[in-house]
Amino acid sequence: MTTLRTGAAGALAVTLATALTACGGGDDSQMQVWMYQDSLAVVQKDAVERFNEDSEIEAVVNEVPGDSYEDRVRTVMGSNDQPDVFFNWGAGNIRPYVDEEILLPLDDLMESEPEFADSFIPSIMEAAEIDGTQYGVPLRGTQPVLLFYNEAVFEDVGVEPPETWEDLLGLVDTFTEEGITPFALGGSETWTMQMWLQYLVDREGGAEVFNRIEAGDPEGWRDPAMLRAAEHVSELVDRGAFGDNFASVSFTEGAASTLLSEGEAAMHLMGSWEYSTHLDQAPDFAENDLGYAPFPEMPEGEGDPANVTGNPTNYFSVTADSEYTEEATEFLQMTDDDAYVQDMVDNGEVPTTTDAEEYLDDSPNPEFATFQYELVQNAPHFQLSWDQALEPEVSTAMLNEIERLFTEQITPEEFVELMAEKP
Repeated sequence: MTTLRTGAAGALAVTLATALTACGGGDDSQMQVWMYQDSLAVVQKDAVERFNEDSEIEAVVNEVPGDSYEDRVRTVMGSNDQPDVFFNWGAGNIRPYVDEEILLPLDDLMESEPEFADSFIPSIMEAAEIDGTQYGVPLRGTQPVLLFYNEAVFEDVGVEPPETWEDLLGLVDTFTEEGITPFALGGSETWTMQMWLQYLVDREGGAEVFNRIEAGDPEGWRDPAMLRAAEHVSELVDRGAFGDNFASVSFTEGAASTLLSEGEAAMHLMGSWEYSTHLDQAPDFAENDLGYAPFPEMPEGEGDPANVTGNPTNYFSVTADSEYTEEATEFLQMTDDDAYVQDMVDNGEVPTTTDAEEYLDDSPNPEFATFQYELVQNAPHFQLSWDQALEPEVSTAMLNEIERLFTEQITPEEFVELMAEKP
């Protein structure tokens, strides 16, 4: 299973010496491409091999262990051993480097190669645009957050997946009466709770609410939509939507997903990697009884019900001081090549190119891949997970307060006020 849930708020625990020993800048005569180390990196390694066949310079991939990737990037960006090209999450993940003028603006590339610029879904490109300037190119598949459900449990109880918020509340009551936990929630990891607040804020107030916060305006936390979303969270907790012990349930150790596959929980709000989790842990369930649906709409909310949240994709960015900026931008243009897109599909990913649908029949699960792709393609806005969109110090404080909101240590009113008052 690959979830790419490295926390932007992880503690800085790796020294410069350690970073450079493990995956340092490398040979100055080579173009260094830094990658998050996981099973999906095979696509980028194959692309580098194809690049080297026709290039006068050699590109090499440095794979950095995922649990320390962001810390190591932050460390090396302050040194003379910056990579030429590096993997990132866009948005707040790269804003500090943009502010320090460490990254190469890609607008010239987009203007000179309009066909390449138009080859990606617009809502995906947005997450790597900082203050109107493009700094990243999509390199991986998309990972929207979806509402997964146990089809066998739904059939036994005689209900359908929720289309509206009222439908969802009705299901909470119905499953509770049946002795089934309505929603699995791996509350020992706060980002699983964050997913709920992300969608609730978007459905209540639209993308503008968090855009304001992401732009650095703390008053955005006091937006009425934020308070209503926090109140919805409290209502869910009070109604027993997540059971009594969700704060001790782990997602990364598989407990939350197991609750769903074994029928102890009816639903699970999770990133699209949930399918791979079940395919690994409970293949019969994944192939026969795992259902999926978009997050319900709120008829009285101001947000577009077609908006999605999650991980739009990951991006390649180029460092401005690289001596290989021309070669690096040539390498970036390989990410919409037929071979690159086909490799992604063969690897179980859902590409973010506008022509990806024609490749999805080759996916391990074409129906699920097509559902994700169409959901993302039709989304007016794709909100990057808040903890990745915000800078680390803000993200850390936010995750702490979200945990306290879900565990009823603070009220919705206290949540919005505490966040608005954070430095």
